[in-house]
Amino acid sequence: MVSSGHAQASAPAARGLDNVLDIEARRFGPSLASRSGPLPSGDPGPVDLIVDLTATVATQGTPVLTLEFYGHSTFPAGVAEMLASGRSPELAVRLNGVTVAKGRPMLSDRLWLSRISNDLLAGAISLIAQSVARFSAGELAPIAESPAPIPRSRGYFRNYLPFFCKGLVDRAMQKIRLGRRPFYWQVAYRLIDGPGVAETGQLDGTPFTVLADDGQRFYADPFVLERDGRHYLFVEEFPYATGRGAISVAELGNDGIFGVPRVVLEEAHHLSYPQVFAHAGEIFMIPESSAAREVVLYRAAQFPDRWVRDTVLLTDRNFNDATLLESDGRFWLLGTERFGYGSASDTMAVYSAPSLRGPWAAHALNPIAIDHSATRPGGAFIRHGDALVLPVQNGSRAYGGGLGLMRLDRLDDFDVRFAPPRPIGPGPAWARTGIHTLNRAGNVEVVDSAG
Repeated sequence: MVSSGHAQASAPAARGLDNVLDIEARRFGPSLASRSGPLPSGDPGPVDLIVDLTATVATQGTPVLTLEFYGHSTFPAGVAEMLASGRSPELAVRLNGVTVAKGRPMLSDRLWLSRISNDLLAGAISLIAQSVARFSAGELAPIAESPAPIPRSRGYFRNYLPFFCKGLVDRAMQKIRLGRRPFYWQVAYRLIDGPGVAETGQLDGTPFTVLADDGQRFYADPFVLERDGRHYLFVEEFPYATGRGAISVAELGNDGIFGVPRVVLEEAHHLSYPQVFAHAGEIFMIPESSAAREVVLYRAAQFPDRWVRDTVLLTDRNFNDATLLESDGRFWLLGTERFGYGSASDTMAVYSAPSLRGPWAAHALNPIAIDHSATRPGGAFIRHGDALVLPVQNGSRAYGGGLGLMRLDRLDDFDVRFAPPRPIGPGPAWARTGIHTLNRAGNVEVVDSAG
């Protein structure tokens, strides 16, 4: 049984935050940080674990989990620290004063404090859920301490106003850069022999060629499949006119150039991340369809142009960029899952099944990690000798801001563990600030990035 205590008085630094949230609520409505009604009271009886969000509960012998925001025991003080320092989000959970879990939520909006609060608090909820699951499984162990926060003497609004003004300037510059397009991505490819980006960790070597678009759409999330001696490039095609992604394919010509992509799979909801693969003599695809709150396995009835819904693998799940792995006779899906509020790109969840079509079950330790730079896949698994490596998106500054390579150290019913991601460095082969997806089949390597 789990109990949570609550303080009767508001935190000292809460007034300034409440004032800003009240103003923003007129536009966005209440956030997770908005004041709630009174919590129920009463004696819960014997408990196995106390989750104390007040840093005021005194116990005798019962294990206590506490939560810290940027080293502070209260959320308002943590937000003030974020505004003053400009640091990326940092959360920590302590068990009886010892750090046992860390989280780095992704901020999807760096302007509005209510949305920032949603991302931070959704990450905090997931981190607590992760800690409780690991405590119940006996897997909650000490980890390295976080550095102590730097004391700040400036008042709340003196921290908030520069932060908000900088956000406005950044938002205006982004709109100027994009023009009439709300956002823009580009896919690129190259033909290489020998090591590629996954091996060198750099965007060097043979230059990439941009997959041209007509300005009325963009292409993103490239996956490439080699079949019968030919290469097929699957992408998300996003026409600005519809505002909804579909899956398109282009074929590599004898001249080494991919043709214009054509739509091969379209639904009433957004589709992206067209992970295409061969299994048991057939070709399948698992695109992202989180907008429909489902994960669907499609089968090629006539490759590459006609696809049919084969099996619904997961329902009522906002699961993003689900990436498939078959290992030791078992199938695994790894991706990020959004639980109500918060970012879709910072909370890893894992599902497994005895066969491709299921039944699929959630891992006992979900959520596996809360980290803006080490959770959302950016391509299929890559095998390096005996090791498996997963490309993961780096959203520390912005969505699509970079990619890292993360070695899988353990994957079974009892735990999931990765080594820290190794960032992919820039290089002359792709003159962009970073990449968002990396895949390869044979001698064809594909990437994408924000334009």
